[in-house]
Amino acid sequence: MNQFQRAFTRESLQEAWEIFLRDFPAGLWDTVYVTFLATLFAILIGLPLGMLLVAGDEHGIRPMPKTLMKVINVIINFLRSVPFLILIVMVIPLTRLIVGTSVGTTASIVPLVIAAFPFVARLVESSLREVSPNIVETAQSMGATPMQILLNVMLPEAVPSLVDNFTLAITTILGYTAMSGAIGGGGIGKIAIMTGYNRYKYAVLYLAVIVLVILVQIFQNVGSWIARKCDKRLKH
Repeated sequence: MNQFQRAFTRESLQEAWEIFLRDFPAGLWDTVYVTFLATLFAILIGLPLGMLLVAGDEHGIRPMPKTLMKVINVIINFLRSVPFLILIVMVIPLTRLIVGTSVGTTASIVPLVIAAFPFVARLVESSLREVSPNIVETAQSMGATPMQILLNVMLPEAVPSLVDNFTLAITTILGYTAMSGAIGGGGIGKIAIMTGYNRYKYAVLYLAVIVLVILVQIFQNVGSWIARKCDKRLKH
């Protein structure tokens, strides 16, 4: 019997179930807590940044200097291209400055936000660009200011798409939380890596994967339901 097979004996499965009952409730709470907070902060940063990318474009409703827009795009593309595990290490000084430590559940929020807000900004940009130019031109002809067009025309029109994209963001961040367990983050990811993988308790690892898959399905279904409710086209 090899090492993998030994991990799924009756005794190993019983031990995995005991670990599940003992550790998973707290791990689940930590995962949900970190995911929601990181998503919230990522949206708070990414939403206005995405609006700026659309409005400040050369053909946008409030064109900004090309140099400024290029710098913003380069920063966003750079942060999006850095692998998350490397990014966690890169921002350790910033994490210590903000949280006081670079290890633990709360500390993992900082790199999660830094990794997620450029992604959210691009999602917001994509959603706003889907808004019909005719609607924007109509608002402009009525004398609406760029800020009024953004807040009162483009954002309301883009709500269903934004909800879908924010759902994508939260499921992506949930996946990042699992990776943060490799370097001291808490939650289900820590249980999967520290207990399941490092100690060869593969049944625990699979249980963690199942829990994460269920969480993703819940977030996805709830987000899709909200998006449908917000879509005015489906109400006619």
